[in-house]
Amino acid sequence: MSTKSIQAIYPPGPPHFVGDGFRVHNFIPSRHGLDMERMSPFIMMDYGAKFYFPPSDTPRGVGVHPHRGFETVTIAYKGRVAHHDSAGGGGIIGEGDVQWMTAASGVLHKEYHEEEFSKSGGDFQMVQLWVNLPAKDKMLAPKYQAISNKQIPRVPVHLGEVEVIAGSYQTARGAASTFTPVNLLNAKLSSGGKASFDFPANYNTALLVIEGKIQVNGVEVAPENHFVLFDTDGTQFEIEASEESVVLILSGEPINEPIASHGPFVMNSRQEIMQAFEDFENGKFGNLE
Repeated sequence: MSTKSIQAIYPPGPPHFVGDGFRVHNFIPSRHGLDMERMSPFIMMDYGAKFYFPPSDTPRGVGVHPHRGFETVTIAYKGRVAHHDSAGGGGIIGEGDVQWMTAASGVLHKEYHEEEFSKSGGDFQMVQLWVNLPAKDKMLAPKYQAISNKQIPRVPVHLGEVEVIAGSYQTARGAASTFTPVNLLNAKLSSGGKASFDFPANYNTALLVIEGKIQVNGVEVAPENHFVLFDTDGTQFEIEASEESVVLILSGEPINEPIASHGPFVMNSRQEIMQAFEDFENGKFGNLE
């Protein structure tokens, strides 16, 4: 076993709006040079840092849009999101919940602030990840995993706990099923809390400090809203909270296949991207009002 070293710690870039309801910082791909290949199987990360939305009678959000070739994973830290898709999935993502949508062969989707949250206003804080699918699975039927917070296993650690959304931590298995090896964990630590992690050296591994401030491997300090990218040179690392903290840890086996992407489609060739646009225009992704 060897210590995993840090390649870089990235501050959040300038925020932008996705639709009219999701104010996000983009970490993957990003202006720092992180691309889909470097972070495979994680091909996009939009982070909605904590932001107050005033009350509105009209729910803010993103209208109907297509996806093909990957999965979207939405983790709610603050606020509530309602969503629907053309495969019959939908519901409300409350604080602590996770929406894991496998777009695969194609789905139409829309997401917006849940009606009561919109009317009352409040803090909104979310992460959306895109997780790539291997070529053999890109054209499977869409599916949906609605994971409530109470379904997520918790592992006690020193002055805190680790929630296991996907993959494994110690003896706990994650609530989500995945197509390739993916670990997705929330470490929730009080001041002085510690948690250690061990992933294969070849996995692409990173963490995002959702709240608080941590020290990594007893050396590097990562403040709130910063993204820590690890090298692929070791297996173990430890985090220690210097104040009450929430940290999202992601680690996955890279999918070593060509990536062709355009907007909401991620396939393996330009021809497949063109086919995705043609299928979308011909109504093969279903219907969604």
